[in-house]
Amino acid sequence: MQIVTVEKLSKKSKILSPDQILDSFKRTKISSDWSFEGFSPSQTSKLTHCYHRYPAKFIPQLVEKLMDDYLVGYGHFHVNDLFMGSGTTLACAIARGYFASGTDINYNAELITKVKCTPIEPFLLKNKITKFFNGLSFLEDSSLFYSNKHKPYIPKTNLERIEYWFESEAIEELGIILRRINNEKDENIRLFLKCCFSHILKTCSRWLMSSTKPTIDKDKKPTKPLIAFKKHIKRMMRGNDAFWNTVPESVKHNINKYLTIKRQDARRQPVDDNSVDIQITSSPYVTSYEYADLHQLTTIWLEPGVDLKEYKKEFIGTSAKSNGTRVLKSQIGKDIVGELQKVDMKMADEVEAFFVDMQECFNETHRILKGGGRCCYVIGNTKLRGVEILNAEVFVESMQYSRFEIDRIIKREIPSKILPTNRDAKTGRFAANGDADSFAYPTEYIVIGRKI
Repeated sequence: MQIVTVEKLSKKSKILSPDQILDSFKRTKISSDWSFEGFSPSQTSKLTHCYHRYPAKFIPQLVEKLMDDYLVGYGHFHVNDLFMGSGTTLACAIARGYFASGTDINYNAELITKVKCTPIEPFLLKNKITKFFNGLSFLEDSSLFYSNKHKPYIPKTNLERIEYWFESEAIEELGIILRRINNEKDENIRLFLKCCFSHILKTCSRWLMSSTKPTIDKDKKPTKPLIAFKKHIKRMMRGNDAFWNTVPESVKHNINKYLTIKRQDARRQPVDDNSVDIQITSSPYVTSYEYADLHQLTTIWLEPGVDLKEYKKEFIGTSAKSNGTRVLKSQIGKDIVGELQKVDMKMADEVEAFFVDMQECFNETHRILKGGGRCCYVIGNTKLRGVEILNAEVFVESMQYSRFEIDRIIKREIPSKILPTNRDAKTGRFAANGDADSFAYPTEYIVIGRKI
């Protein structure tokens, strides 16, 4: 395993200069034991990690290895993820009986994480799911009359967007399923069903499944909602069974004591000062994903009051946001922005906004970590408009401004099945293999800071 420590880089000072940071990354070799390439899909989607697709999510094995390295001994450790996404870090923590906390601005992330981290007694779940499908049995016989009792719930405020993505028969069937979900009184069961509903939306829509941006597939034959729902709910139930049998008894019967998640800005964590043992997270990738767009099907069905245009502005790393009057401290970041300004002022502004936002995230990370606690940021570098975007190097420099000592820099290969690796060099967005002209993120870094 390649480990770069600040002591090796600078005998006189533990603070790395921009030149030392750049040099340390050039000398960092790939650590083969951090690629996890030999793991099968069934292993990387074990327990509840199979519940919902999510762009660029990392695998549980990465989180578990970091916890193994830094959470020594036994105890009720506290694990945090300020960009919790699909909840991989928090679900791994709950599975081990640790306290877990985190945030995400994305409604879908909050839903998935809550469901993935909440074990449900298997017998109760089976009975509830059986009753749920019994109430929808009429959908399997198209000759049956749909009475007012089965009137679909279709959000009127988003009807135009729903009709754009879904065929009329699918809209009606999804609406009937959703009304049945909303009638479930048990909150954990209702959220479990909503998570399944959210997952099948792309399968049941005109959405091009291989695309990392909203695209219509004119040749697609969408799957019937009830068929897709039944198939995926069975997989989720198997995952829940395994999770229930893994989570310690004291945790699964007091999940609200161990799990704290909020849908809010990453720069405001819902935990006390000096309370977290380790933070494991994967930050947004600047200009790569528009998460609000990618999850819009869930938003238009389950969050009908949300204005998508305004919603996008809340995300870190989005093109919908500008930097305003904030100041970037990182000299490496300033140099990158300066090079981008020569070719694309708008993109330069987006990148600068991302770096400044992340700078503030590191400050919040320092607030919540215990002394000596570690923060582990997974991030990749790329190239936009011919300019190298050294995200990881900027992270290291910015973390030092937030009073972190750089503990380790791990370089890992990314198996293509885990993260899309092709992008359009002009726009900076991820693209299908045939349309791409730039290779992005073949490797990434885990930057680990220690609170001092």
